[in-house]
Amino acid sequence: MTEILGPGGPLPPVPDDLTLVQFMLDERHVSRPIVPPPYTWLIEDATGRKIALDEIRNRVFGLANSLRFRWKLEEEDVVCIFSPNHVDYPVAIWALHRLGAIVTTSNPSFTANELEYQLSITKARAIITHPFSLSVALEAAHKVGISSEFIVLFDDTSVTGARQFPNLSDLVIEGLRMSPTFIERRLRRGEGKTKLAFLSLSSGTTGRPKAVCIPHHSPIANVIQMAHRANSQPQPLASRPYRPGDIGMALLPFYHIYGLVVVMHFAIFYGMTLVVIPKFNFVDMLKSIERHRINYIPVVPPIVVLLCKHPAVKQYDLSSLRAMKSGAAPLTAEIIKQLSETLPAMSIGQSYGMTETCTTVTFPQVEQKIGTPGSAGRLLPGVVARVIDPDGKLLGYGQPGQLVVKSPGNALHYLNNEQATSETFVDGWVYTGDEVIINEQAEVFVVDRIKELMKVKGYQVAPAELEGHLLDHPDVSDVCVVGIPDEYSGEAPLAFVVPTASAIERMKSEPSEGGRIKAALMKHVADVKVNYKHLAGGVEFVETIPKNPSGKLLRRFLRDHAKQLQADGKLSTVVKSKL
Repeated sequence: MTEILGPGGPLPPVPDDLTLVQFMLDERHVSRPIVPPPYTWLIEDATGRKIALDEIRNRVFGLANSLRFRWKLEEEDVVCIFSPNHVDYPVAIWALHRLGAIVTTSNPSFTANELEYQLSITKARAIITHPFSLSVALEAAHKVGISSEFIVLFDDTSVTGARQFPNLSDLVIEGLRMSPTFIERRLRRGEGKTKLAFLSLSSGTTGRPKAVCIPHHSPIANVIQMAHRANSQPQPLASRPYRPGDIGMALLPFYHIYGLVVVMHFAIFYGMTLVVIPKFNFVDMLKSIERHRINYIPVVPPIVVLLCKHPAVKQYDLSSLRAMKSGAAPLTAEIIKQLSETLPAMSIGQSYGMTETCTTVTFPQVEQKIGTPGSAGRLLPGVVARVIDPDGKLLGYGQPGQLVVKSPGNALHYLNNEQATSETFVDGWVYTGDEVIINEQAEVFVVDRIKELMKVKGYQVAPAELEGHLLDHPDVSDVCVVGIPDEYSGEAPLAFVVPTASAIERMKSEPSEGGRIKAALMKHVADVKVNYKHLAGGVEFVETIPKNPSGKLLRRFLRDHAKQLQADGKLSTVVKSKL
């Protein structure tokens, strides 16, 4: 075997002269299902407000017109969206794309330091944020020199005290009252493959997050790939898991590549109505499913665990659910079995993707009610996959090795980081760093991560980032962070720490000092890092950190040691799943 092709090709044509907003709002593509009117695109969860295409087009134009007038945005200017999900989130993205600007989406749970880093590396000129996130946005903006005149708020009538900043609806109204301030450009043929749409953060393999350069062509291609696969469903329409006209749940965060491409763009393109939910609360999610009669739920493994185990599940009418797609981390066969018993009418599938592949490489097996146990789905049409050994030798079906993929959805490179780019992006191929097995049905089974990244609640966490911060603590001489299995979060960060000589002396003279130091180290991380980077797995003291002769951390040894400690019940901090 040399290469494995995703079955179901060839793909329909992928336009390379359109921006993403033109593809979504203006063009009629052959793979896009026709949904009879009235067709609602978005529903605001809390109020039930429904928004259709004409209103979205008007709001996109009005916002773009106002932003061009106020901010004098030029092509290639970068604007950061720092907010939880909001019904105007896609409006903001598409308005910026009308102007030729680049969007970088940011986690609203970021600290000011983390947001400052993103603003700095992407050279963002302005911020669209939410009143809940305003104080952090202002602090980070001040640090990088963004004036408060370049901050706009999403609407939220429940929040007071932020009216000194214009909200998005104010700008829409202003823009609709003005004469046009811009002329939208049609891209030259092929330009969509190079003109950037997004700068999305990914942790890469080491160090701090990197900005992935994603051109307009990439999300357009990935949406078409998913739609083409969904269109191939062999079942009658009434029994298909993916159906135009269905109501989908937009709970996964839009700032994350999964929520951005798979939820926001694919679901809408495929004719689904999205119920936009700003913040995750499991019981509130169940209420939303019941209230809006939601049919399709894209989720991540922690939500699946809750669906299996949370006592509130039995208190709500979830009979409208017909399809679930889980991504960001693998689901075990045992969890899938539990879920199928809890919600027997629902189709269950998984997919696999990365920010660097923008986004999905695999998609659920649309002909199966329950995807093949243990698989992360089947390769999408248009994807070419290789499985290689550490020497780069091509492997065959059923042989474990690193997954390398080529796809029209692949991103271009990392922003201003040649070394990281050369390790991941090679001649059009993305080296995923994930060890997989592919069978003859082109189903992908994720075995392990060759890269050192942890996946916590679906988010990438680079151990080196936490290690660098812990080494700044006066009681830490050396450190290695690994992930330990956690049913709820997928993995939980655990720090193996070599204490300094002074810390060891204190612990010898006072036995309780060890617990105090561990608590202080966990707080040291929690004070400055977003919550999924916290040391939920705890801190363990060791005499030395194993390293190879060149000084590289032998992380696998400590990861295996952590799993053994966990199995023996000897971890000082017991990770507990949250229900």
